[in-house]
Amino acid sequence: MPPATAPANPTPVHPSRVRVLHPGVGRTAGPVVYWMLRDQRLADNWAIIHAAGLAAASAPAARVAIAFALFPRPFLLGARRRQLGFLLRGLRRLSADARARGLPFFLLEGGPAEVPALVRRLGASALVADFSPLRPVREALDAVVGELRRDAADMAVHQVDAHNVVPVWAASGKLEYSARTFRGKVSKVMDEYLVEYPELPALMPWDGEQPEDVDWDALIHRVCSEAENVPEIDWCEPGEAAAMEVLLGSKDGFLTKRIKNYDLGRNDPTKPRALSCLSPYLHFGHISAQRCGLEAKNRRHLSPKSVDAFLEELIIRRELADNFCYYQSHYDSLAGAWEWARKTLMDHTADKREHIYTREQLENAKTFDPLWNASQLEMVHHGKMHGFMRMYWAKKILEWTSGPEEALSIAIYLNDKYHIDGRDPNGYVGCMWSICGLHDQGWKERPVFGKIRYMNYAGCKRKFDVDAYISYVKRLVAQAKKRKAEESPDTESKHPKPETIQW
Repeated sequence: MPPATAPANPTPVHPSRVRVLHPGVGRTAGPVVYWMLRDQRLADNWAIIHAAGLAAASAPAARVAIAFALFPRPFLLGARRRQLGFLLRGLRRLSADARARGLPFFLLEGGPAEVPALVRRLGASALVADFSPLRPVREALDAVVGELRRDAADMAVHQVDAHNVVPVWAASGKLEYSARTFRGKVSKVMDEYLVEYPELPALMPWDGEQPEDVDWDALIHRVCSEAENVPEIDWCEPGEAAAMEVLLGSKDGFLTKRIKNYDLGRNDPTKPRALSCLSPYLHFGHISAQRCGLEAKNRRHLSPKSVDAFLEELIIRRELADNFCYYQSHYDSLAGAWEWARKTLMDHTADKREHIYTREQLENAKTFDPLWNASQLEMVHHGKMHGFMRMYWAKKILEWTSGPEEALSIAIYLNDKYHIDGRDPNGYVGCMWSICGLHDQGWKERPVFGKIRYMNYAGCKRKFDVDAYISYVKRLVAQAKKRKAEESPDTESKHPKPETIQW
């Protein structure tokens, strides 16, 4: 794909947030289609705002439609029933909300390959896509743009980074070495991008082809029954309304009730309520990071240290992960590590390991370490491992496998299989940080780890009550097993495996 250019922007979206992937020539009439990928929401969505702005600026004013393509198995990044159920149930809510607002929602079960045919059939003047740095999504977008450039050269194609507060290509033009170097660049432009969203421009009533009715129960049953049976979670309800409730709810909202504990409690695995619990919603795009940041900033006076710590994680650390995956195509392999890290890891590949475990043993939490086993079981049964434990968990996989390549492969496999927020830049960067020293520095050299930062059981005992965490996970596992036992065979069959998937 040729280098993208910034548009002469007729919409209220910051020009640097938008890239023109194909300018189109001459076509001014016809609807604008928003190809929803990563940002699965209607509110606080720069991509929809841009699409609506393009439509309003047309002469005559045009309509807006939304398309969502389920990715076929060749693009599958290990999504199981757990992630698929959450995805599809969220889309069911979104499609109903879109219909209520007069926005047609086209679900393309055949994958991204159906996008060109849809926009040609609708006579679209422009296609707007949101942004993901992950290879399969970028390859799918490249293929669609290539086909449209060939067969519909007069149709414009724009991409909008609606996921990051500071667009990935505006935050930095290169792969950043660390949070320190990235933080300085983002801080300089934060006020330019962390702004309130404008009102969505008035939309013309849709008068074109109507989307086919979707039997969501049947679709969820079919897709999920074909997927590997990793049970769905019940502590996290999908959708925009549920996401806003977690952020701002009057009963247990993070910013309304729990933020004061974040600064001191977020690194203590025995205090899960100190965490925001927003990661599933951010991953699936059910809530905007920018909305979270704005609301947190507005409440900074209530708990300055906690809000600052939250904004560091939400914006700097999270968007640094997108920077890495965008500029480093080998984001999920040892080839993506810095040279010093690759060298020190390979220098110690032959070091004697006290314990060696297979992937199956690790997956089933069959190690000598009760703390590591608890973290693995938390992920398997709860769908989310505490952030501090994710570091310890991945570093022990490096210590207990034959080499860094195997360790990274196993860590990513387990992360993507069981975490509700798996298959995400943050997950890949987390594994790369723990195993390959990404965004870190060299430390005192030691066996197996070389100069990669080391963590051990004794260090965890000094930081938090290890026994209390293990007991907490035992309770989670017992509850999960009880729920599973209570599921009838019929209920079980209604929930989850696919030929299709999305991020």
